[in-house]
Amino acid sequence: MASKKILQKCKKIKLVITDVDGVLTDGGMYYSEKGEILKKFNARDGKGVELLHKILIKTVFLTSENSKIAKARARKVKADHCYINIKRKETMLSTICKRFRVKPSNIAYIGDDVNDIKIMKLVGLSAVPSNGTKEAKSVSDFKCKTNGGAGAFREFSDLISSSKK
Repeated sequence: MASKKILQKCKKIKLVITDVDGVLTDGGMYYSEKGEILKKFNARDGKGVELLHKILIKTVFLTSENSKIAKARARKVKADHCYINIKRKETMLSTICKRFRVKPSNIAYIGDDVNDIKIMKLVGLSAVPSNGTKEAKSVSDFKCKTNGGAGAFREFSDLISSSKK
């Protein structure tokens, strides 16, 4: 059960940003001699994007990987935007705020590793999958019970959705 403070933060959310590898996937990467060929996504997370859209919350994928697969998944689930090859994710926050006309306090972010920490500290609500790093857990508002790639995004989206009822 989420605390009253977390639920109050959820009520302000208008946009959810998610990391890809380690949140929407289990972090595994399959390569051939031609490069990245496969990533496994969880269908429940895709449904989480859809359910957020039903309550007029936008979704953005933000990954440090240069991944055509992440872009394809974003298109498939109808995420509002997908930024790839972003090494310093926090530098995208003002761009995202302008594009979607929101303040950082209206943004939720879910990430799992050290490269997510700076942006996690700048948004209104942050979360980490159960198997995220100790460093990411130490700065997150909400710790999912679910692992990345196993429905952590859906758990977070359900938490946000429940605050809107």
